[in-house]
Amino acid sequence: MAFLIRCPNCGERSVYDFRFGGELLRRPGPGASAQEWDGYFYFRKNEAGRQREWWYHKLGCRKWFVAVRDTHTNAVEQTFWPEEPAG
Repeated sequence: MAFLIRCPNCGERSVYDFRFGGELLRRPGPGASAQEWDGYFYFRKNEAGRQREWWYHKLGCRKWFVAVRDTHTNAVEQTFWPEEPAG
């Protein structure tokens, strides 16, 4: 079975068209400590199951978007621009 991702701009493509950008995490706010920034940059939950992730369409529109993917099956449930709320 092919691992396909739907770019919100270009449509469904092979995963090889994209670059994985990691889990979607909330950035520390103004005045955050060095420890909070370390956690943001270097520590991930890496939990099995459904998670929100950053993906970059490197061989297409060259835009970043968010995908909701099940890490057990690699099934991508939905994709959307970062400004859009998840449905």
